Amino acid sequence: MAQIGNMILAVLTLLTALAISAVAAYYSIIGLIAIFSSAVIPIAVMGVVLETGKLVTAAWVYHHWKRTPVLLKTYLISAVVVLMFITSMGIFGFLSKAHIEQTTVNSDNTLQIELIDSKIQRERTTIERAENTLAQLDNALEKYVELGAVTKGLNARKEQEGERNELNTTIDESTDAIATLTKEKSELNADRIAIEAEVGPIKYIAELIYGESSTGVLEDAVRGVILIIVFVFDPLAVLLLVAANQSLVQENRRRRQRNSARRSRQRKKQETAWEKKVKETKEQGILTKVTRTADNGTKMEFYE
Repeated sequence: MAQIGNMILAVLTLLTALAISAVAAYYSIIGLIAIFSSAVIPIAVMGVVLETGKLVTAAWVYHHWKRTPVLLKTYLISAVVVLMFITSMGIFGFLSKAHIEQTTVNSDNTLQIELIDSKIQRERTTIERAENTLAQLDNALEKYVELGAVTKGLNARKEQEGERNELNTTIDESTDAIATLTKEKSELNADRIAIEAEVGPIKYIAELIYGESSTGVLEDAVRGVILIIVFVFDPLAVLLLVAANQSLVQENRRRRQRNSARRSRQRKKQETAWEKKVKETKEQGILTKVTRTADNGTKMEFYE
C-alpha cells in the first residue's frame, strides 16, 4: 500500500510541476508579447520552445548528473537559471499589465466623474442665474405695487412673460440635465466602487506594511506582491519537476530491488523443491562416492 502511495505521490508531483510550468509559460508568453507587441507569433513560438527546453534540460541534468562533464553541466544549469529569469520577467510583465489596465479603468472613471461634476456645476450656475433674473423681475413688479401703480405693474408683468417663460424653460432643461448627469455619475461611482473592492485586499496589505494606502504606497505594495509571485512561480515548477524525477528514480530502484528479491526467493524455492525430490547416498572409501537418485529413477554419481 505504501508503494502505491509513493508512486501516486511521484506522479502527482510530476503533473503538478507540468501544470505550474504550463501556466507560468502562458503568463510569460502573454507578458513578453505585451513587451514585444510587434512580434506576437515569434514570441509565442519562442516561449513554448524555451519552456519545453528548460524542463527537459532540468530533468536531463538530474538524471545524468554524475556522467556529465563539469563545463556542460555548468552551462546547462546556467541556461535553466536564465530561462527561469526570462519566464519570471514575462510573468512580471503580465501581472503588471493586468494591474495597469485595472488602474487605468479606475482613473478613466475618476476623470469622467470629475467632468460630470463640472457639467453639473455649470447647470447649477445656469439655474442660479435664471432664478436671480426671475427674482429681479419680481422685485421690479413689487416696486410698481409699492408705488400704487398696479396697472403699470400688470402691463410690465405681461411684457416680462416671454422672458419669464424662457428663464423657466432654461431652469427645467438644466434640472433635467442635472438629473441625467447625476444618473451617469451614480453608474460610474458604482463601477469605481466595484474596482476599489477588487483592489481592496492590496490596500489592506499596503496599510499593514506601510501604515497607509496612498497611491504611491499602493503601487509599491502591488509590485511587492508581484515579485513574491514571480520568485515562487517558475522556480517551484522546475524544482517540483526535479523532485518528481527523484521520486520516480527512487521508486524504480525500489521496484528493481523487490523484483530481484522475488526472483531470488523463487530460485531458492525451486532448489529446495528439487533437493527434496532427490535421494542422496554416500559410500565411504578412498573417495566418497555420492549417488543421487530422483523420483523418476534417474541417477547421478560423482566422487568427493
